[in-house]
Amino acid sequence: MEMKSFTDTRNDHTTDELWLLEHPPVFTLGQAGKEEHILDAGNIEVVRADRGGQVTYHGPGQLVGYTLWDIKRREMGIKRLVCGMESALIRILDELGIRAVTDASAHGVFVEQEKIASLGFRIRKGCTYHGFSLNLDLELEPFSRINPCGYAGMKVTDIASQGVIINRGRIEELAIKHVAMEFGYYTVDSRLMV
Repeated sequence: MEMKSFTDTRNDHTTDELWLLEHPPVFTLGQAGKEEHILDAGNIEVVRADRGGQVTYHGPGQLVGYTLWDIKRREMGIKRLVCGMESALIRILDELGIRAVTDASAHGVFVEQEKIASLGFRIRKGCTYHGFSLNLDLELEPFSRINPCGYAGMKVTDIASQGVIINRGRIEELAIKHVAMEFGYYTVDSRLMV
C-alpha cells in the first residue's frame, strides 16, 4: 500500500501531500469494522483497511482523497482534521450549487439526509493517511448491499443525482483549493505546502 509506505518512510522534512484518485469497485472495512455490516458483497471484493470507520463502497465515479499529512508537526488533532475536512467538502459542494451539511450523529457530509461524502482516517506516528471520498457520478446500487458506515438503511447520493453535470477536473481543482484553504496549505505541483 503506497500511502502506508509513504507514511512509514517520511521524516520531519517530508512535504505533506493530498493524493486524488479513483478506485475500482471495492468494499472496504475499517479496523473495527464489523462484517455483519456487509449484507451481500456479491462479486465485489471486500478489503480490510487500516483506517477508522465501518464499511463503505469505493468505485468509478467517486473522488477519493488521501491526506498524507504530519498532523503532529502541524499541531492538529483528529477533531480538527475531521471537522475541517467536512467543512472543505461542504464548500466544494456549495461551489457546485449543492447545499450540504454535517450530521452530529454520523461523520461525513449529507444532502437532505443522504450521505454524499465519507471520511476515514488513520493516524500513525503523528501522521495521517486514508482520508475522504466524495460521490460524483457513482453507481449507487452497491451501497444497498451494506450498512454504509455501519448505519442500517442510510441513504447515499452523488453529485450527478443533484442535477450537476460532472467535470471531474474542475471538482479535483475545487478539492485542492478548499482543502488547502481550510488547513492553511498552498499548492506546488499539486503538493500541499505549509
